[in-house]
Amino acid sequence: MIFVAITGSIGCGKTTLAKIVSKMGYTVFDVDGWVRRIYFDRLFLDTLNNVFPGAVREGVADKRYLRNLVFNDQQKLKQLENLIHPFLKENLKNVIRKNAYKNDVFFIDVALLFEMGWDKYCDLVIVADVDYEIQKKRVMKRDNVSSEDFERINNVQMSNEKKKEKADIVIDTNQNENKLKLEMINVVLGLEGFLYD
Repeated sequence: MIFVAITGSIGCGKTTLAKIVSKMGYTVFDVDGWVRRIYFDRLFLDTLNNVFPGAVREGVADKRYLRNLVFNDQQKLKQLENLIHPFLKENLKNVIRKNAYKNDVFFIDVALLFEMGWDKYCDLVIVADVDYEIQKKRVMKRDNVSSEDFERINNVQMSNEKKKEKADIVIDTNQNENKLKLEMINVVLGLEGFLYD
């Protein structure tokens, strides 16, 4: 098993790269998907509402309310991470256990790779990068948030500059899909060569 992380700050294009390798036929574990699933877990919702009263309404998490709450308060953000991260780590360990002896390349699409210390589980780290203004415009359009909201969200993550310093490979995602696909093909071919040497 070769385990490759695709990461990058919000709006930098990591999910675009993950979709490209998925279309190429590789397994991609989507950590955002793991997070979305936890919000349907009754036990988690009960705990969430105990820690953040008002965050669950009629049995459904109010994510906008929660986002506004935690991105304005570092302590509350840390409390939320302490609820979610153990669940994510258990999923990660299960993925590695199930696939450890397979002679294949697996990818994980994860925004907070370095923040959670998961880079130690990975054989290769790819950081998606893009010019800051493009990143900002992408997020504002995609998530329908203000410039101020973007700044708050972006500022609680490790900067992409620091992520790039820790990366094995940096890919500029301000290119058309064909060029990005070619870059990812070259990455994968290098990994497959390592697998079958």
